[in-house]
Amino acid sequence: MKRILALLMALVFAFPMYAMAEYPSKPITIVVPSKAGGSTDTTARIFINAAKNYWPDANFVVQNVPGSGGQKGFEAIARAKKDGHTIGLVFTTQIVSHIVSKRARYTLDSFHVMGNAVDDPLLIAVPKDSPITDLASFIKMAKENPLTVAVNGIGSDDFIAAKKFENKADITFNLLPTKGSTEQKALVLGGHVDASIMNLSQMQAQHKAGTARVIALLNAERSDVLPEVKTATEQGYTVNMTATRGFVAPAGIDKDILTKLDALLVKINSDPNFIADCKRNVYSQLPMSGEDYRTYLEGLQTETQSFYDKNPW
Repeated sequence: MKRILALLMALVFAFPMYAMAEYPSKPITIVVPSKAGGSTDTTARIFINAAKNYWPDANFVVQNVPGSGGQKGFEAIARAKKDGHTIGLVFTTQIVSHIVSKRARYTLDSFHVMGNAVDDPLLIAVPKDSPITDLASFIKMAKENPLTVAVNGIGSDDFIAAKKFENKADITFNLLPTKGSTEQKALVLGGHVDASIMNLSQMQAQHKAGTARVIALLNAERSDVLPEVKTATEQGYTVNMTATRGFVAPAGIDKDILTKLDALLVKINSDPNFIADCKRNVYSQLPMSGEDYRTYLEGLQTETQSFYDKNPW
């Protein structure tokens, strides 16, 4: 009997517990580096809805970790236990802008990149009663008096787009960093700022309802969602910016578990319910494999580093 117990004990210590258990063996936490109710949070929740079609016995839990333009959440993902039970969302350009500004306590090597899911072009919105009706009047007023423009934190896609606009139009904004799109939206709807630079999905409904006005889309082409809104390029200022939203896991997780996670995202990106949820929330699908999304992020980091070197923040 003693020999049998000794053999069992030896087996326990010879193999990691996760290798002995079926994965996932407990709820999978999805870290969302922003507040509940925003577009990134919604992306996580529609991911979960679709994931249940393929992993019906798995449970997922959203953990919102807002703050510092996503930095706190990205760091939480990077330092999470490497057992596959914590993954998270990242969004651009924040994931790389915190690296180039040397604020981040992570690098791209801190993550296993699972892939991208959606993107969301930026726009410029003003209060509904604003005298600003297009980019020409926006620039004219900015030259007369610096405008207060809300952005989603220092180093965010909104922030970098605003800085690029300043360079392009030779103007200077009073940039107001916020804690996210919910705050930006409230500032515009309440008429507390002159303008806000944010994502299409975050303000299209208010434009359609007449409670805010979108004056330019920062994208190469007009959107089918707001076809009447001209791009910035059409109005003489080529400043384009979009936000991707992809999934990562902490680096160093067992390879078999990562293979399962990567395959799950591939299935979800082509899942009819996920596609329908994306359309309902006005998200543009931009599926990328982990390898392709990592290449995209590395290129974006190089581009952002070049911009930061000339325009440090």
